Parts: sequence; C-alpha cells; structure tokens
Amino acid sequence: MEPLATKEAGRTLSDGAFEQIQGAIVEGEIAPGTRISEQYLMDRFGISRGPLREAIRRLEGRRLLLRVPHAGVRVVSLSHSELIELYHVREALEGMACRLAARCMSEAEIAGLREVLAAHERHAGLQRDESYHRQQGDLDIHYRIIQGSRNQMLNELLCADLYHLVRMYRNRYASTARRPQQAFAEHHHIIDAIADRDGELAEILMRRHISASRRSIEQRLQTQQADAIESGETLS
Repeated sequence: MEPLATKEAGRTLSDGAFEQIQGAIVEGEIAPGTRISEQYLMDRFGISRGPLREAIRRLEGRRLLLRVPHAGVRVVSLSHSELIELYHVREALEGMACRLAARCMSEAEIAGLREVLAAHERHAGLQRDESYHRQQGDLDIHYRIIQGSRNQMLNELLCADLYHLVRMYRNRYASTARRPQQAFAEHHHIIDAIADRDGELAEILMRRHISASRRSIEQRLQTQQADAIESGETLS
C-alpha cells in the first residue's frame, strides 16, 4: 500500500499544477483553442508527468480542456453560438439565485457584498474603465450571491461546473468600452434590491445585468465577424 504521506504529497503537487494551469487558461495567458502538450506544460510550470496528468483530468472535468481524438488536448474554445447560449443559461440561473439570495442572505453577508463592491470601486482597472473581473471566489459579487442563494444545485452548476469557463470569457470580453462602469453601477442596484428583500426586483436586475453583458459581447463578435469578412478570414 502506498504510504499516506506519499499520497498527500502527490495530491499537493497535482493541486498546485491544477491551480497554475487553470489560472493561465482563465486569465487568457493560454488562449482558447490552443493545443497543449504534456511536455509544454511540464516545461512551463515545472510539473512532473504524474501530477500533471491528474491536473489535466480535473481541467477536462471543469470544461477548460478538451481531449480531441488524434489531436491531443486543447484549451476549450466556444463558438459564438455556444458563448451566447452560456450567457442565456447564466441569465436564467443567476437571476434565480439572486431572487433566492434576497430571501436567504444574512445582513452580515449583504454587508460583505457592499464591502466587496467598495473594494472593486478602488480597483485601478475600474478607474480606467477597464475590466475588474479578475477577482474570483469571495471577491466576486456573482459568486457570493450564488452562495447566498442557499441552493446546492445552483451552487454546483454555477460555482463549480460553469464558474471558471464563465470567468474565462468574462475576462476576455469585460474590457468592452464603458461596460465595466455600467456593470459596477448595476451591481449596486442588485445589492440594494437584495438588501430590501425584494427578490422579484433582484432577479429582474440580475437578468438585465447579464443580458447587457451578453449584448455587449454580441456587438463585439459582430464587429469581429465583419472585420474578418472584410479581410477574407472566417470565424466560427
């Protein structure tokens, strides 16, 4: 039997590899669609093959890596239609989470939302009207609201299965002109509705918030498509 200390060391190495590669993908350091080899990841992150393979398996489970027959492993790359579908799912499920959060969150948790928003307001990216969405977990307003819904199914869907895929594309498209300041103001209104225990309004505002982000992305994709057609390229 393998010693417990050895197993724990293996898990620690695998966890470290997992976090490093996931961070590089979500932050855009490794672009969507990039074909990656085990040797490349071993060289870049200083990871041995055993922990690396476990990390890759976990990243496939999080839908960040895709194993293509006869082509190896690639970073996931959603088509335009798939990305818009993802935002439609977010709109419905996060709207529901927001309505439940208005009923279930404690006063201390709501105060925590305001503290996070205040921290975002001081973020240099927001001051320049650039993306401030790089925060995750407890520093992410959306994550906290979903947790505050007290709905385990929503939590598993939005904070585990889809969370990092969503973050990957939020980071990629959040720098659309004027969108960060607009999103910040929308977060204020959403938190106010939660604090007022107005679940119906909170849901409407969250749905509008995500819908506005989706429309911003759609406009950007349409511009990219037009530019590609003009230059003779094609986009998925």
